[in-house]
Amino acid sequence: MKKYTDTGKKDTRSGFGAGLLEAGRKNPDIVALAADLVGSVKMDAFAKEFPERFVQCGIAEANMIGTAAGLAIAGKVPFVGSFAEFVTGRVYDQIRQEVAYGHTNVKIASSHAGITLGEDGATHQTMEDIALMRALPGMVVINPCDYNQCKAATLAIAEYNGPVYLRYGRPSMPNFTPEDQVFEIGKAITFNEGTDVTIFATGHLVWESLGAAEILEAEGVSAEVIDIATLKPLDVEAVVASARKTGAVVCAEEHNMCGGLGELIAGVLASHVPTPVEYINGGDRFGQSGTPAQLLKAYGMDAEHIAEAARKAISRK
Repeated sequence: MKKYTDTGKKDTRSGFGAGLLEAGRKNPDIVALAADLVGSVKMDAFAKEFPERFVQCGIAEANMIGTAAGLAIAGKVPFVGSFAEFVTGRVYDQIRQEVAYGHTNVKIASSHAGITLGEDGATHQTMEDIALMRALPGMVVINPCDYNQCKAATLAIAEYNGPVYLRYGRPSMPNFTPEDQVFEIGKAITFNEGTDVTIFATGHLVWESLGAAEILEAEGVSAEVIDIATLKPLDVEAVVASARKTGAVVCAEEHNMCGGLGELIAGVLASHVPTPVEYINGGDRFGQSGTPAQLLKAYGMDAEHIAEAARKAISRK
């Protein structure tokens, strides 16, 4: 099994900021809009270098979405940024009517997503955003696993014509994917080849899943780890091929049980290759205050819990 090294912990939101700045230097039509959280969503470097292409919308997220849609219709490539809870749930109607329905070229950059937001607690820890965004026709949904992948994904969506939801986080997490990678929208990424069980993971839980694979390897279990960085469109071919090979599946996500990766994968398997599936997610619960590490353990999202889920899936073959 290939071993992956943490080259230095970084927050995925900074990967977005670096990608946005680089994309902005390449394309003068890229503009950025923030809702009073410029530094928090890492748009500050872009705003400093391109002040004429940055709009501070204030605490007016609905207006921000409408402004972005108008800019997209005028030929610009707008990135809107805020906390995941505020830029999805608070403005869902505007996203549906002005971005998704019109298929406008708006990129929704969503920071502070999931349980690993940490001490801010349940009001800010959105665990429903993937379900909301996946439900919108034509919306691409991307959830990178580390700094490097988030930067690469940002560069990729800057060149993609259509609405995109990009989900990333606040905490410093392991950075382990290649610095020079090219992100392909809609393509799953196989980190480990395995024969006994497949662990499909997304976002921060890819690293935890690699840790689970090491635990299982010590027990003589061969785990395949696949990063589902793009949840929509899903790489159905890769999912089916891996499940057919291993015959057992675990889905690991930093989201609640409804409408996320687990239900997505289960639906594909039911149609193509019925397979035992175990789920790692937040259940039917809101978040709570704590450090990211404490919350991952408390909600059963760490490497040990993922390894245990893999054992259960294998036992059901």
